[in-house]
Amino acid sequence: MKEPKGVGRMWSLYKMGGFTPAIASMLGSQNAQQMAFIRSVNKEQRKQSPLDMLLREMEFIVFDLETTGFYPSNGDEIISFGAVLMRGSEIYSSETFYSLVNPKRRIPRAIVELTGITNEMVEDAPDLMQVLHDFMEFVGKRPLVAHASGHDKQFLNAALWRTSKVNLNHRVLDTMMVAKWLEPKRDSYALDDLLEDSGITITQRHHALEDSLMTAELWQTYLRRIFERNINTLGDLYAYLSQR
Repeated sequence: MKEPKGVGRMWSLYKMGGFTPAIASMLGSQNAQQMAFIRSVNKEQRKQSPLDMLLREMEFIVFDLETTGFYPSNGDEIISFGAVLMRGSEIYSSETFYSLVNPKRRIPRAIVELTGITNEMVEDAPDLMQVLHDFMEFVGKRPLVAHASGHDKQFLNAALWRTSKVNLNHRVLDTMMVAKWLEPKRDSYALDDLLEDSGITITQRHHALEDSLMTAELWQTYLRRIFERNINTLGDLYAYLSQR
């Protein structure tokens, strides 16, 4: 009998040993392990119900992505990840994550000028699967925080689906949405304006880790104001945000 090939071989391996041996055969052991880990993190996240947890005691990962453009569906790619750990309103600036990503395509000149990330800098950077695995390992089961999170979630979901056929199951809090709730009459909710008006020093913008650290300071400021309103749990916060 001829040994099955391609999809037939993958199906045969799946029937014998499950999903992991099948993808290991098709992708190689390291990529298979990375994919299996990413899938397990997202699967476990579906079991989490942190809505009753106290915001003062929760751990958050504040993160930011830099990308080659705005549309992952049109071939734009992630070129860097940045993140920092918070526990309640305390920022753990020694517990951070940062990595460039090889996007396997040219970075447009406008993005190079905006981010300072050149094509030469990413030539030897790890690929998306490796960095995504390391990022998800850093995140674990913690909720995420980002500013104007729609862009980051769009790219993160596209990356998760392309590499591991899963969607992001983590809860994501958006500091822009919180700002609109706390200050509904503002003219601008751009990060630079919110940082300046909150007295937060603006360092290197459009650098994934620096933006994460500044957004963490903004989230810290907002948490203190949230506590002043006697909002103590994540569920309470979601309830108030849904009313705006």
